[in-house]
Amino acid sequence: MIRRIRQVLEDIVSDSEDSQEPGYDPVHVAGTVIGSLTALGILYWLLWTLLVYQGGIFKKIVPFLSVLLTSKTLSDYGYEGYPYELGVFEGFAGNLIALVLACLALYWLWRAYYLPPRRFLKG
Repeated sequence: MIRRIRQVLEDIVSDSEDSQEPGYDPVHVAGTVIGSLTALGILYWLLWTLLVYQGGIFKKIVPFLSVLLTSKTLSDYGYEGYPYELGVFEGFAGNLIALVLACLALYWLWRAYYLPPRRFLKG
């Protein structure tokens, strides 16, 4: 019993490498952690800009469509000029940029998961 415990303790602290044990590289773990945190930060920024920044895009869709499709004007929604007072449309450019980037990201993910991979090297 004591020999078995001693053998287990020696195996834990020994410097000899086991050929059956998979290789461990701390750089890969660090790269995975940093990459995951970066992806989460980008996703947070994208969703926050799309849904929260200056009221979000959903607050601006109905006024935009009513200006586009009815006789209402931009001044009915508080718009006085680009750099000064934008009214309801405050932050619209940021929301649109986030919408375009979200659509590009969704397309990229769809393409990565559902389309067959391209063969770059033929032979």
